[in-house]
Amino acid sequence: MISVCLASHNGALYLAEQIASILEQLSLADELIIVDDCSTDNTLDVIQAFDDERIQIYGNTSQLGHVKSFAKAIARAKGDIVFLSDQDDIWPPGRVKTMVNAMNTQGVAVIAANFHRIDKAGQTLAAPSVQLRSADSTKYLTNILGIFLGRRPYYGCTMAFRGHFRDQLLPIPGFVESHDLWIALAANLESEIHHLEDSVLQKRTHANNVSSRQRRALPIVFISRLRLLASVVILLWRAWQPKKDNGK
Repeated sequence: MISVCLASHNGALYLAEQIASILEQLSLADELIIVDDCSTDNTLDVIQAFDDERIQIYGNTSQLGHVKSFAKAIARAKGDIVFLSDQDDIWPPGRVKTMVNAMNTQGVAVIAANFHRIDKAGQTLAAPSVQLRSADSTKYLTNILGIFLGRRPYYGCTMAFRGHFRDQLLPIPGFVESHDLWIALAANLESEIHHLEDSVLQKRTHANNVSSRQRRALPIVFISRLRLLASVVILLWRAWQPKKDNGK
């Protein structure tokens, strides 16, 4: 079973196209979990218009932000494999199959892939200057350093992880600014990540991007680096805790 977790907030303009591209790749047994963060446009109308039993909608009673909304969606996911999705992108055909096959072939808990950019009209833009490389997959310490320096393009919308890895991810501390980097740190600390060089997403770039806009300054702001360091400490503790318990 596959679970797709999507956090929405005033995303009516592009959301229908995104949901359609997701549902086309899911079986009837899969689920699309949407946590809406107090949208004030017709986002909920767009979602409900699909009238699809695979879609589960949860509305926040107060605005929580994208990190807590994603955490809420992940906590409700029942799938053996969990995908994350932004509200304004497009999943190209074959994305799910490609990422699941890579996860099974590599025997890891987390797959992180690349994307190509499109504008608000869906036209292809120049490729990102920095991309994930398969050869760097096992350079875990280098990847972690790259996260601190802003040189590893980890995006939740290009990730998938096994359901059991949720135990390492949740709860996400309130100080975390980017669920994307939180997942990437956890995966590298556990040596459970593979970089898939394929482009698995048409990532839409426009003036109202939510998560991307809020994390651009992450690597260069001192307080954000301290928060990343705190994230590493917490994730190391979680990784060590079961080993300690098993040794009793």
